[in-house]
Formats: sequence, structure tokens, C-alpha cells
Amino acid sequence: MKILGIAAFTEPGRALGRDLAGQLENSWQIIWYESNLKDWCRARFADASAILFISACGIAVRTIAPFLQSKTKDPAVLVMDEQAHHVISLVSGHIGGANELAEEIGARTGAVPVITTASDVRGKIAVDVFAKKNALGIASMKDAKKIEAAILRGEPVGVYCEGAVEGSCPSELVMLEKKESTDIKRDTVSTKACDTVKSDIAVPENCKGNETKPIGNMIWISERTVPSPEGHEWPQQVAKDAQVLHLIPRNVVLGVGCRRGKEKEAIREAVTRVIAESGISREALAGAASIDLKKEEAGILGLCSEWNLPYTVFTAEELQCVKGDFTPSSFVAKTTGVDNVCERSALALAGAGSHLIHKKYAENGVTAALAVKEWRIRFEK
Repeated sequence: MKILGIAAFTEPGRALGRDLAGQLENSWQIIWYESNLKDWCRARFADASAILFISACGIAVRTIAPFLQSKTKDPAVLVMDEQAHHVISLVSGHIGGANELAEEIGARTGAVPVITTASDVRGKIAVDVFAKKNALGIASMKDAKKIEAAILRGEPVGVYCEGAVEGSCPSELVMLEKKESTDIKRDTVSTKACDTVKSDIAVPENCKGNETKPIGNMIWISERTVPSPEGHEWPQQVAKDAQVLHLIPRNVVLGVGCRRGKEKEAIREAVTRVIAESGISREALAGAASIDLKKEEAGILGLCSEWNLPYTVFTAEELQCVKGDFTPSSFVAKTTGVDNVCERSALALAGAGSHLIHKKYAENGVTAALAVKEWRIRFEK
């Protein structure tokens, strides 16, 4: 459960805080300020998702100033007066969620939300909020700021997305036509994984681009790294010198196998090669999988810990259930009970609608494969 720190300094403020805390208790763990405001604030910057000061703005600003780092790290910070006239989104309005929380608190208390971020004031899409809502990693906050500035200047911004698209994209964006990749490592081995999911979603008409001159800004939404402007995968509508923001879905699953006792470094080397050959960003990895015989394999566990990847194992029977065209091995079948571990486990974890983008790679006692999950983005009004 997310943590909300509440600091109130007067009896009316504490009464307001208690009432609000009662309404939020199902979705937030509340930690109250009791003593030593500086130490309390330092602790909340480390463990809380949001901090609410029921006080004057000056108290909040002076208290948080020593702990501010960046918009990607700071918790949401809000200020509300003790009479609940206004609730101000002070810090981390977008990525931290202070703007949304201000709206929620306002709806619960009657306070008027005060939101000053330019995109919200002008009714434009905020790319960092869009990324957060769609679970997309932001490759560069510097690039995100440049693209947001282009949006606020009224410049068209192209959007290239390899996933399905739902909803109506805002008028300031132009949806770019998809191109098929010719990367030989991006195999199209599909699986139903014992279930089926319908995933074909048409691109909304108002998202289709009709620009005649090259677009100078692009949002590239893909597990793949941004292509060279000189390559065939670069969208024709986009200028070669365009400013590009890469948003990365965590939609790639690593299937891995190895000889018993294989060291982490050897596993990392093989996996890194597979990632490079596939042309994807490492940030796109959502998890790793193998057979249950490798549940306690130190090298795999070490790499997953190092890269912060959830690790899942499957029985031979579960892997045998996965359908597809796999690279068989009689030795693997004899020792594990299934003809292929890395490809099958990648698809088993990726789930229905997934497909392999890199088939089995073997190096120095390590095997690895990559599968991409079915995924989509959604534009909200």
C-alpha cells in the first residue's frame, strides 16, 4: 500500500487531516507527523509516495527544500489550508501524481485544486503523465522536456507506437504509420499458451497523420531502440533531424537456461548479446523465466537481482503445454523433460498473444531467448 505522510500543526488542521485520512485508509497508509519535522520529512522523502502539509505554503516549502532531488524521484507534495479552501499541487505534479491527488482530495473535502503545470493549464497532453499511466519508461527526461515544450509551442508531434492503440489521441499528436521490421532476429513465432486473446485494435481515425511537411518531433514507443534516421524503419513523415523521445514498454520476457553452477557473469554476457542482437532496450525487460529445476540457480538469481527482474519458474509439464515452433534439444529433453527451456519459458511467462523476438541463443553453457508480450497504449480524454 502506498504511504501518505500528513503534517498538520493546528487542531483544525489535524481534525481535517483525520477526516481525510478516514476516507483514504483503504488506498493509503497514513504516517502522521508527531515531532522533529525535519527528520520526519527526510523519512517521508525516502518511503512515501505523497506528503500533505495542512499548513501555510511557507512551512511546506522551507521543510522540503533540503530534500528535493528531481521530478523522477521526489514524492508528490501538496499543501492544503486548514479550512479546506484550496489544495495545492506543489511538487511532482505529473510523475509523482500530485495533480491527480489534489483533484482527489478536492473532491473529498470540497477544496479547490490549485494546479499550475503548463500542460494542464492549457489542456495539452503531458508526456510524463501519459508515460506513467501506460507503464512506459522514459529513456531521457531531457528529451521529455523538449517534446513537452514543442507541444506547448503548438508544434506537431508524431507518435510511432508498435503496440495496439486505444482511445482518441489529442489533436497535437500525429499517429505515424507502422513499418515492418526486417531484423532477422525478430522471429514471429506466436503462441496461444493454452488461451487466446484478441489484440487487433484499429488506430483511431483522428490519430492518423496527414502532414505534408516533415514533422520535427517524434515520440517513439517501442521496446526497440530508436532507429537511425537513415534507416528504412525511420518514419517517412518525420524529419531526419527530429527531436525524439523514446518511451519504453516493459513488455519483453527473458527465457533462460544454463548448466548447473554457471556464474552470473557468463549468464549476463550471453543475455546482453541477445538483447543487443534483438535491438531492444534493456529497460524493456519485464521479467525472466526458466524451468523449476533452476529455481535456486545462483547465477540466474544473481542476474535477476542485479537487473531488478522478477523471476518465474515453470514445471516441465507447464512448458510442454506452450505451443510454437521451438529449437529442440534431445539432451535438454533427457535432462529436464522438455525439449527446449529458454524459448518455452519466455513464451509461458509472456502469456497469450506473445511471440518470440529472439529464438534460442547458446553460449558457454547458457541459453537465452526473448519473447514480447501483447501490449497496448491508451489515450485518455
